[in-house]
Amino acid sequence: MAVEETVGETKGNPEMESESQGGLRKMESCEEDPSPRGVLDIPVTDSDYSGSSCASSSCSEKTMGQHRTLMRSNGLQMRGKGMFDALKKKSARRFSTIPILAASYELSRRNLRRRLARIWSTEEEEEEEGADEMSVAKPSWRNFDYAELAAATGNFKPENLIGKGGQAEVYKGFLYNGTVVAVKRLMKKDNEKENEDRVGDFLAELGIIAHIRHPNAARLLGFGIDGGLHLVLQFSPHGSLASLLFGTSECMDWKVRFKIAIGIAQGLRYLHHECHRRIIHRDIKASNILLTEDYEAQISDFGLAKWLPEKWTHHVVFPIEGTFGYLSPEYFMHGIVDEKTDVFAYGVLLLELLSGRRAVDSTQQSLVIWVSKCYVKLTVFTPLLPLRNSEVEKPLELG
Repeated sequence: MAVEETVGETKGNPEMESESQGGLRKMESCEEDPSPRGVLDIPVTDSDYSGSSCASSSCSEKTMGQHRTLMRSNGLQMRGKGMFDALKKKSARRFSTIPILAASYELSRRNLRRRLARIWSTEEEEEEEGADEMSVAKPSWRNFDYAELAAATGNFKPENLIGKGGQAEVYKGFLYNGTVVAVKRLMKKDNEKENEDRVGDFLAELGIIAHIRHPNAARLLGFGIDGGLHLVLQFSPHGSLASLLFGTSECMDWKVRFKIAIGIAQGLRYLHHECHRRIIHRDIKASNILLTEDYEAQISDFGLAKWLPEKWTHHVVFPIEGTFGYLSPEYFMHGIVDEKTDVFAYGVLLLELLSGRRAVDSTQQSLVIWVSKCYVKLTVFTPLLPLRNSEVEKPLELG
C-alpha cells in the first residue's frame, strides 16, 4: 500500500528520520486541532482492498491513541508528526482533490481565476472523452463585490442571519434585481494556519461544485472574495430539512416527506454514479438538505466532499470529520470513505423523517441505537411529527 511504500522510503534517510523523531516529540507534548483539509488520503484499489489494514481514527484524544496503537501493531512504524507530514505531501502530490495551493493564501481576482482554472482542468487523463460534459457542468458564476453583498444583506444584519455553523454564517439577501439569495460568509480564524485552511476549504468547495449540475443539488450563483470569502446560493424558501423537522410546528404530511426522501436519493445517485466525477459528500444530514418552494430537496454544503477516482474502491481518511449520529461505523472507526458513507447517513435521515427524532437527541442517545432497541424488543414507535387530519395515524411497525 501507499503507506508502506512511503514509510519504507524514510529508512536510511538521516534527514527524514531526524524530522520524524522531532515530530514525535512535538506530537507527544501537544495535540493538534484537526483541519478540514489537513487530511491524509490513502487510496485503495481493487487489487489491494481485501488485504489492506485500515487506519483507525477519531475526533477524540482517546481514539487517536488507539489509532497510534493500531498502526504500531500492524507494523507501520509511523514515527510522529514529521512522518505524517511526509505522507501528506506525497499523498497530496498524487491524489489531492484539487491542485496544491500556492504558498500565499491571500486571494485576489487574478489568482482566484488562475486557481479555479487549475481546479477545473484537474481531470482524470483516461477520461478525456468527458471533456464536453465538463464544459457544460461549469457554471457561469458571478464574482460579487463586497459592497453588493453588504447592500443585499443589510450590512449582514443579525435579523438576516438564517443559519450558523462552526465555519460559516448564512444570511438572507436581496440583489439589486430583486433576486433572493443566501449568502454564506466564511468566518475568519484567529491564527494564520487556520486562515490558510479556510482558503483551502473555500477553493476545494468551489472545485467540487464546479462539477455538479442537478435539480437535487444546491445551485451556486456566484462568490465573493472582497472583504472576506463568500458563497452566493439560490435561496431556499423553506430553509433546511432540520428547521422544518425540529424548528417549527408546521404540519408536514407523508407525501411531502416521501418527496423529500426521493429527492435526496436522486441527488446522491447523481453524485455517486451520474456525475462526471464520482463525489462522496461526507456530511449528509438534515441541516445540509435545503428545500425549495415546492419542497424539492437539494443537497448543499460540499465543504467536506471528496471525489473518488473510478479505480479506487474507497479512501482511507483521517482525521474523521462529519456529524455525530450520521457517521457510518466503518468511517468512524477506520476512516473508510466510499458511497456507503453517504448511504448510511441517508438511512439516518429516513429515520428522522419517519420518527421526528433527531439523529442525536438532548440526552446524547443515537437514533440508530434507539431504533435498534425497538427492533430487538419487537416494539413499535409512533411518528412524532404532526399528521394532517385526513391521514390515518398509525404506528410504524419494525421488522
